[in-house]
Amino acid sequence: MNSKHAVKVIAVTGGKGGVGKTNVSVNLSMAMAQMGHRTLLMDADLGLANVDIMLGLRPKKNIGDVLAGECTLRDVMIDVSDNMKIVPACSGTQEMTALSAHEHAELIYAFNEVADEIDVLVIDTAAGISDSVVSFVRAAQEVLVVVCDEPTSITDAYGLIKLLNRDYRMTRFRVLANMVATDTEGRNMFNKLLTVTDRFLDVTLQYVGSIPYDENVRKSVQRQVPVLKAFSKSKASLAYRQLATKVDAWPIQNVPRGHLEFFVERLVQGV
Repeated sequence: MNSKHAVKVIAVTGGKGGVGKTNVSVNLSMAMAQMGHRTLLMDADLGLANVDIMLGLRPKKNIGDVLAGECTLRDVMIDVSDNMKIVPACSGTQEMTALSAHEHAELIYAFNEVADEIDVLVIDTAAGISDSVVSFVRAAQEVLVVVCDEPTSITDAYGLIKLLNRDYRMTRFRVLANMVATDTEGRNMFNKLLTVTDRFLDVTLQYVGSIPYDENVRKSVQRQVPVLKAFSKSKASLAYRQLATKVDAWPIQNVPRGHLEFFVERLVQGV
């Protein structure tokens, strides 16, 4: 095993539903894959799977089968395109939304078996601030908070950041504005969030840019094909490629933080 091979782990989250989080996760993963990175996208909306639906896939096995001990993580991984695979979640399974801390840990440890096969792990979290969202966000190296231009989006993103900061001492978050008319609108959204976090929390927010509102995104969702593939020259696709370039430049954390995280053994070995 190459102990120096570190995996970049990014949790895509947002507090509320409807901000386009899964679209961001799917297209960012595909853009990273197109850059040559072996990318694995985990659908961490454990009870309401939607990554596979967005990609027009019909998985025979999913993450629930891994937890039940019926198969390995590698058995449920599905090839999407060159360099990109997904780990599908269950759909309409309530018990998967109420996993114990031990089961979350089992799931996170299960990824160790595929560490040598991937360079980037993108986690598409569920909406809200459930235990599973918190577990997966804390286990990631980078947290990408997706916001859109709705008052509830900023409020819910703030609520999530506040919870992670107050209860788990998390201090660093990256923010992506989605479905914006202009980049100025995106930056204004970021500034609204920054104003309240600066005032009430001890956190650092970094603006990573925006994804423009693009009718082609809606068309691609209907076709169950990522916009990056269906409309590769669209405004949204260009923005996703720019986002992937920025993500690629983020340094990989190589020091364990003293709590459960993905591929922590590698961090310990690499130190």
